[in-house]
Amino acid sequence: MMRVATAQLPPIEDSDDKIFTTPNAVIVLDGASAFVPVPVPASTYADELGRQIVACLTEQPDAELQGVLAEAIALTAKALELEPGRSPSSTVTMLRQTNGVVDLLSLGDSVAILPDEVLTDERMDELDLAPRRQYRQRLAEGGGYDEAHRALLRQLQTQQGERRNRPGGFWIAEASPEAAHHALVEHRPVSAVPWAVLATDGAYNTMTHVGLTDWERIAGASSDELARILDRCQQWERDKDPHARKLPRAKRHDDKAIAAVQLSP
Repeated sequence: MMRVATAQLPPIEDSDDKIFTTPNAVIVLDGASAFVPVPVPASTYADELGRQIVACLTEQPDAELQGVLAEAIALTAKALELEPGRSPSSTVTMLRQTNGVVDLLSLGDSVAILPDEVLTDERMDELDLAPRRQYRQRLAEGGGYDEAHRALLRQLQTQQGERRNRPGGFWIAEASPEAAHHALVEHRPVSAVPWAVLATDGAYNTMTHVGLTDWERIAGASSDELARILDRCQQWERDKDPHARKLPRAKRHDDKAIAAVQLSP
């Protein structure tokens, strides 16, 4: 059995972050904010992808997760008339309980926190692109969210786009189903995973920075309690670090989503 509580800031309809659930799975997506033109908003893409994943898992609840994601990406690209290399993208983190096993899939930098480990896909950050270093350094030095900052973000997305979904670069959900087969997949016995927390980087990064890291307690939180945690993060960003000097980040307030999961054999 699985109990899931969730919270999002802003609400799901206004957010690029999306959380979907089935009776035995949780799916967390983080649509990438676009600083270069794309044909549909990241929120629209992440919403359609999440719905397609749910449909695939509902039809085949025990199917291999990479295959489920590949099918969902293909259906999303068809529904939204998207082309590889010219489309919005999204991280995908999935947790599923079946037959005494917990299956986890990571594509992109959202996180799955388990009792003894944190699972994520760090391949995009490992590229260590110069505009990313530069915008973070400028923020730490007090540069703020000015036009120079926005120009660096455009440069960063252009360089990331040149390396997206190709060998030697990184893999992310976009319009090519092949990306799904490069997702990171782990399997754990349910006995080793009594709880889990899934979060997008907008939630996780601020939570860890301000010390909201009692993950076992958070995993047992209600949706209202999770919402209060996200509110605290937003208030800290607004009141304590409005120019991102303490915690350099692309936007003053990134969208935030968190799911608290309790599992039992």
